[in-house]
Amino acid sequence: MISRKVLPIIFLMGLVSLFADITYEGARGIIPTYLTIILGAPVAVLGIVTGVGDFIGYGFRLVSGKLADATRRYWTMTFIGYFVNLLAIPLLAFAGDWQLASMLIILERLGKAVRTPSRDFIISVAAKDMGRGKAFGIHEALDQVGAVAGPLIASLILLRYNNYGLAFLSFSIPAILAMLILYATYKLYGMYEISRTRSERAVSTGLGRTY
Repeated sequence: MISRKVLPIIFLMGLVSLFADITYEGARGIIPTYLTIILGAPVAVLGIVTGVGDFIGYGFRLVSGKLADATRRYWTMTFIGYFVNLLAIPLLAFAGDWQLASMLIILERLGKAVRTPSRDFIISVAAKDMGRGKAFGIHEALDQVGAVAGPLIASLILLRYNNYGLAFLSFSIPAILAMLILYATYKLYGMYEISRTRSERAVSTGLGRTY
Protein backbone atom coordinates (compact mmCIF):
# COMPACT_ATOMS: atom_id res chain seq x y z
CA MET A 1 0.00 0.00 0.00
CA ILE A 2 1.37 3.40 -0.99
CA SER A 3 1.82 5.79 1.91
CA ARG A 4 -0.41 8.85 1.71
CA LYS A 5 2.69 10.95 2.19
CA VAL A 6 4.55 9.65 -0.85
CA LEU A 7 2.51 11.13 -3.69
CA PRO A 8 2.43 14.67 -2.22
CA ILE A 9 6.22 14.59 -1.79
CA ILE A 10 6.75 13.51 -5.39
CA PHE A 11 4.23 16.03 -6.70
CA LEU A 12 5.68 18.92 -4.70
CA MET A 13 9.24 18.09 -5.73
CA GLY A 14 7.95 17.92 -9.30
CA LEU A 15 6.49 21.41 -8.93
CA VAL A 16 9.86 22.62 -7.66
CA SER A 17 11.49 21.27 -10.80
CA LEU A 18 8.72 22.72 -12.97
CA PHE A 19 9.24 26.27 -11.74
CA ALA A 20 13.01 25.86 -11.64
CA ASP A 21 12.99 24.65 -15.24
CA ILE A 22 10.89 27.63 -16.29
CA THR A 23 13.66 29.77 -14.84
CA TYR A 24 16.82 28.25 -16.24
CA GLU A 25 15.51 26.64 -19.42
CA GLY A 26 13.82 29.89 -20.33
CA ALA A 27 17.07 31.75 -19.74
CA ARG A 28 19.23 29.24 -21.59
CA GLY A 29 17.18 29.78 -24.72
CA ILE A 30 18.07 33.48 -24.91
CA ILE A 31 21.55 33.44 -23.37
CA PRO A 32 23.44 32.93 -26.68
CA THR A 33 21.95 36.07 -28.25
CA TYR A 34 22.27 38.03 -25.02
CA LEU A 35 25.90 37.10 -24.53
CA THR A 36 27.11 37.62 -28.10
CA ILE A 37 24.91 40.36 -29.56
CA ILE A 38 23.77 42.38 -26.56
CA LEU A 39 26.95 42.13 -24.47
CA GLY A 40 29.35 41.69 -27.39
CA ALA A 41 31.09 38.47 -26.39
CA PRO A 42 33.05 36.67 -29.14
CA VAL A 43 31.26 33.59 -30.47
CA ALA A 44 34.19 31.48 -29.25
CA VAL A 45 33.49 32.65 -25.71
CA LEU A 46 29.92 31.39 -25.97
CA GLY A 47 31.20 27.94 -26.89
CA ILE A 48 33.75 27.93 -24.08
CA VAL A 49 31.27 29.12 -21.46
CA THR A 50 28.69 26.57 -22.58
CA GLY A 51 31.23 23.75 -22.55
CA VAL A 52 32.74 24.67 -19.20
CA GLY A 53 29.29 25.16 -17.69
CA ASP A 54 28.05 21.78 -18.86
CA PHE A 55 31.25 20.07 -17.69
CA ILE A 56 30.85 21.58 -14.22
CA GLY A 57 27.11 20.88 -14.26
CA TYR A 58 27.71 17.17 -14.72
CA GLY A 59 31.24 16.57 -13.48
CA PHE A 60 30.79 18.26 -10.10
CA ARG A 61 27.85 15.99 -9.29
CA LEU A 62 30.34 13.31 -8.29
CA VAL A 63 31.80 15.65 -5.68
CA SER A 64 28.47 16.99 -4.42
CA GLY A 65 26.97 13.50 -4.28
CA LYS A 66 29.85 12.16 -2.20
CA LEU A 67 29.69 15.20 0.06
CA ALA A 68 25.96 14.70 0.59
CA ASP A 69 26.51 11.03 1.46
CA ALA A 70 29.31 11.90 3.86
CA THR A 71 27.38 14.63 5.68
CA ARG A 72 23.82 13.20 5.26
CA ARG A 73 22.74 16.80 4.59
CA TYR A 74 20.60 16.04 1.56
CA TRP A 75 18.05 18.76 2.15
CA THR A 76 20.76 21.33 2.86
CA MET A 77 22.58 20.48 -0.36
CA THR A 78 19.31 20.65 -2.27
CA PHE A 79 18.51 24.09 -0.85
CA ILE A 80 21.99 25.46 -1.54
CA GLY A 81 22.01 24.10 -5.07
CA TYR A 82 18.61 25.47 -5.99
CA PHE A 83 19.39 28.84 -4.40
CA VAL A 84 22.62 29.27 -6.39
CA ASN A 85 21.05 27.77 -9.50
CA LEU A 86 18.05 30.11 -9.45
CA LEU A 87 19.74 33.25 -8.14
CA ALA A 88 22.19 33.41 -11.04
CA ILE A 89 19.48 33.77 -13.71
CA PRO A 90 17.77 37.00 -12.52
CA LEU A 91 21.22 38.50 -11.82
CA LEU A 92 21.98 38.25 -15.55
CA ALA A 93 19.69 41.25 -15.94
CA PHE A 94 22.30 43.35 -14.13
CA ALA A 95 25.38 41.97 -15.88
CA GLY A 96 27.04 44.95 -17.50
CA ASP A 97 29.56 42.94 -19.51
CA TRP A 98 29.95 39.47 -20.95
CA GLN A 99 32.64 38.52 -18.45
CA LEU A 100 30.25 38.86 -15.49
CA ALA A 101 27.46 37.20 -17.44
CA SER A 102 29.74 34.27 -18.23
CA MET A 103 30.53 33.81 -14.55
CA LEU A 104 26.82 33.80 -13.70
CA ILE A 105 26.10 31.23 -16.41
CA ILE A 106 28.77 28.92 -15.02
CA LEU A 107 27.52 29.57 -11.47
CA GLU A 108 24.05 28.49 -12.53
CA ARG A 109 25.44 25.19 -13.78
CA LEU A 110 27.38 24.72 -10.54
CA GLY A 111 24.18 25.14 -8.55
CA LYS A 112 22.51 22.44 -10.59
CA ALA A 113 25.44 20.12 -9.95
CA VAL A 114 25.17 20.71 -6.20
CA ARG A 115 21.47 20.01 -5.86
CA THR A 116 20.75 17.24 -8.37
CA PRO A 117 22.25 14.21 -6.52
CA SER A 118 20.66 15.18 -3.20
CA ARG A 119 17.29 15.97 -4.76
CA ASP A 120 17.25 12.63 -6.57
CA PHE A 121 18.16 10.85 -3.34
CA ILE A 122 15.25 12.49 -1.52
CA ILE A 123 12.84 11.46 -4.27
CA SER A 124 14.26 7.93 -4.35
CA VAL A 125 13.86 7.42 -0.61
CA ALA A 126 10.36 8.90 -0.53
CA ALA A 127 9.25 6.85 -3.54
CA LYS A 128 10.21 3.41 -2.25
CA ASP A 129 6.60 2.40 -1.55
CA MET A 130 5.28 3.86 -4.81
CA GLY A 131 7.90 2.50 -7.13
CA ARG A 132 10.88 4.62 -8.07
CA GLY A 133 10.23 4.34 -11.80
CA LYS A 134 6.72 5.73 -11.42
CA ALA A 135 7.88 8.44 -9.03
CA PHE A 136 10.66 9.67 -11.28
CA GLY A 137 8.26 9.49 -14.23
CA ILE A 138 5.85 11.87 -12.50
CA HIS A 139 8.70 14.13 -11.48
CA GLU A 140 10.20 14.19 -14.97
CA ALA A 141 6.83 14.92 -16.57
CA LEU A 142 6.38 18.02 -14.42
CA ASP A 143 10.01 18.95 -15.07
CA GLN A 144 9.41 18.87 -18.84
CA VAL A 145 6.34 21.10 -18.54
CA GLY A 146 8.64 23.75 -17.11
CA ALA A 147 11.26 23.09 -19.77
CA VAL A 148 8.70 23.85 -22.48
CA ALA A 149 7.04 26.78 -20.69
CA GLY A 150 10.30 28.61 -19.93
CA PRO A 151 11.40 29.32 -23.52
CA LEU A 152 7.82 30.21 -24.47
CA ILE A 153 7.65 32.78 -21.69
CA ALA A 154 11.02 34.23 -22.68
CA SER A 155 9.92 34.47 -26.31
CA LEU A 156 6.69 36.24 -25.40
CA ILE A 157 8.50 38.77 -23.23
CA LEU A 158 11.06 39.52 -25.94
CA LEU A 159 8.33 39.72 -28.57
CA ARG A 160 6.33 42.17 -26.49
CA TYR A 161 9.06 44.27 -24.87
CA ASN A 162 12.31 43.38 -26.69
CA ASN A 163 14.12 43.67 -23.35
CA TYR A 164 16.53 40.93 -22.31
CA GLY A 165 17.02 42.38 -18.85
CA LEU A 166 13.29 42.26 -18.23
CA ALA A 167 13.16 38.67 -19.47
CA PHE A 168 15.87 37.54 -17.06
CA LEU A 169 14.39 39.53 -14.20
CA SER A 170 10.93 38.07 -14.81
CA PHE A 171 12.33 34.62 -14.12
CA SER A 172 12.81 35.64 -10.50
CA ILE A 173 9.07 34.94 -10.05
CA PRO A 174 9.18 31.19 -10.84
CA ALA A 175 12.54 31.02 -9.03
CA ILE A 176 10.96 32.35 -5.84
CA LEU A 177 8.00 30.00 -6.24
CA ALA A 178 10.38 27.04 -6.61
CA MET A 179 12.21 27.95 -3.40
CA LEU A 180 8.96 28.47 -1.47
CA ILE A 181 7.57 25.10 -2.57
CA LEU A 182 10.87 23.42 -1.71
CA TYR A 183 10.77 24.96 1.76
CA ALA A 184 7.14 23.91 2.23
CA THR A 185 8.01 20.36 1.16
CA TYR A 186 10.83 20.23 3.68
CA LYS A 187 8.66 21.56 6.51
CA LEU A 188 5.86 19.11 5.72
CA TYR A 189 7.80 15.98 4.80
CA GLY A 190 11.49 16.52 5.57
CA MET A 191 11.42 14.36 8.69
CA TYR A 192 9.67 11.59 6.73
CA GLU A 193 12.63 11.30 4.36
CA ILE A 194 15.09 11.42 7.27
CA SER A 195 13.25 8.70 9.21
CA ARG A 196 13.06 6.48 6.12
CA THR A 197 16.79 6.89 5.55
CA ARG A 198 17.66 6.01 9.14
CA SER A 199 15.32 3.02 9.08
CA GLU A 200 16.86 1.67 5.88
CA ARG A 201 20.39 2.13 7.26
CA ALA A 202 19.43 0.27 10.45
CA VAL A 203 17.93 -2.62 8.49
CA SER A 204 20.93 -2.90 6.17
CA THR A 205 23.28 -2.84 9.16
CA GLY A 206 21.31 -5.59 10.89
CA LEU A 207 21.44 -7.90 7.86
CA GLY A 208 25.14 -8.52 8.28
CA ARG A 209 27.85 -9.29 5.76
CA THR A 210 25.85 -11.90 3.85
CA TYR A 211 23.60 -9.18 2.44
